[in-house]
Amino acid sequence: MKTLSKNVFWAITTLLLIAFIFSFFYAEQKQPVVLSIDQLVLKINSGEISKIIVNGNNLEIELKNNDKAVSKKETEAGLSETLKNFGVNPEALQKVNLAIKEESGFRYWASILIPSLLPLLIIGVFLWLMFRQAKTGMSQAFTFGKANIKLFSQFKDQITFKDVAGLKEAKEELLEVVDFLKNPKKYLEIGAKIPKGVLLFGAPGTGKTLLARAVAGEANVPFFHISGSEFVEMFVGVGASRVRDLFQTAKKAGRCIIFIDEIDAVGRERGAGLGGGNDEREQTLNQILVEMDGFERNDERIILAATNRPDVLDSALLRPGRFDRRIILDLPDINDREEILKIHSRGKILSKDINLRKAAERTPGFSGADLSNLMNEAALWAARKNRKEVVQQDIFDSIEKVLLGPERRSRVLSAKEKEIIAYHEAGHALVAASLKNADPIHKVSIVARGRAGGYTLKLPIEETYLRTKSQFMTDLSMMLGGYIAEKTTFGDISTGASNDLQNASELARKLVTKFGMSEKLGPITYGKTEELVFLGREITAGKNYSEKIAGEIDKEVKALIDKAFETAKKIIISRKHVLKNIAQELIEKETLEREAFENLIKGFKLKPIAIQ
Repeated sequence: MKTLSKNVFWAITTLLLIAFIFSFFYAEQKQPVVLSIDQLVLKINSGEISKIIVNGNNLEIELKNNDKAVSKKETEAGLSETLKNFGVNPEALQKVNLAIKEESGFRYWASILIPSLLPLLIIGVFLWLMFRQAKTGMSQAFTFGKANIKLFSQFKDQITFKDVAGLKEAKEELLEVVDFLKNPKKYLEIGAKIPKGVLLFGAPGTGKTLLARAVAGEANVPFFHISGSEFVEMFVGVGASRVRDLFQTAKKAGRCIIFIDEIDAVGRERGAGLGGGNDEREQTLNQILVEMDGFERNDERIILAATNRPDVLDSALLRPGRFDRRIILDLPDINDREEILKIHSRGKILSKDINLRKAAERTPGFSGADLSNLMNEAALWAARKNRKEVVQQDIFDSIEKVLLGPERRSRVLSAKEKEIIAYHEAGHALVAASLKNADPIHKVSIVARGRAGGYTLKLPIEETYLRTKSQFMTDLSMMLGGYIAEKTTFGDISTGASNDLQNASELARKLVTKFGMSEKLGPITYGKTEELVFLGREITAGKNYSEKIAGEIDKEVKALIDKAFETAKKIIISRKHVLKNIAQELIEKETLEREAFENLIKGFKLKPIAIQ
């Protein structure tokens, strides 16, 4: 209906515009004088007429003063006879140039047909637009239960495992699926059953969709892609109909891969309380389960699904015979990050001395999508600087932009505020440089980025998957370093430490309630997390402990904060001269890279302190 109204509006607007243009040109032309026959005869007799053009019964008259006039003769009679009947002077008539203009066939018929057919044509176009819109609505009604499947060609933009860096174990698991799609007879003859469903799960941006497309590219089979949210509509039964259409379409293609992205949109646990009674979503899930049970032993369709919330999926979806092959996609380590950066640097003009290994060292915790965005940001930054190639500093600046946001050099600070921020960041850096288990400092800056007034960037030397209590205590001390540096230097504190205090409090509470690192409370976890299924995230934590234990937890959290506070305070007070030098250097240069920072503190011969 909306499209029809839009078409009618534009049709009326176009007609009005045409009418306005014609009326404009028509108004600009000088209208010829209309003469009667007797007036024409008088002007001929007086010698005012130079030429008369006969066009049927119409007379086009040119006067000697170059004016134009028109007139009409009698229908049955000729011009000479008409003029003679009105008493024209034969001698005067001989001085007038008479010309006869024969009317063409096209013009004759156009003059007859256009006035009668043009309104009919306009009405016909209007009716055609209406019927076309109605037909579109009817076709949409009949295709409402069809699945909106995206088919990726196995020849255009083909992706293989060579285009997927890292994920070695995941690719090894999927090689079995690729081999089955290439040589199904080998498995069927020995009586083996290839898994019908393979579930890929991992953090967002780890390459689940990319890996699924790579499987199809390696096997050279069609790849059907659909999102789980596209099954669910407000009308009950539409989702199930779309599931049937999806599997029927894939069956016609024969050997292929069906990829359902974000399957948790329809595959959540059924009957899980609030939000779990959506009939449409449950019927869609039931239909997926039924379709997967209908696979025959020699069926060559493979279903790949992706999610970053495997914990909320229905158990029937994960049982043997359905998605019983589950593959974890981890965040890339330093070697994988370097390979991913090489892939995403294709097509970009890089400086010859660029070192992607250094970029990989600065990006722990980055996913493949983050690294792709990083290289794109570096190219954009180089282009804004009117450079012809991307240099190393462009990548470093882009890392900080992705982590913290763009630089805000336009944010004008007073001299006092700049000094407070310098001492705050110097406190973080000094505590980190003084503790044994701290990660190395890569950069200290008092240039605002995002919402941060300044920042201290510390990154691990090597990939770690476990953290000890002493490492957590080192992190706590560093978080409090800026707060203590402000307090001991100025005798006052600012709001700049609010985010540090919030992070420190949350970390200390996790150490006590989640990681069991409290000496007093022992190796016990406290608090039971509950989820509301319709929101799909942890929004409430139930208390599975008494009020007395709650008080003990608060005491232990405070004890950890106090211990980290004393450690940081001891470092700041005993090495105040180092703090002052770092802060003065930051005030002067605003940014200290790793080499400059290490050279600065090297002269003070700092000995690392181990937290007891």
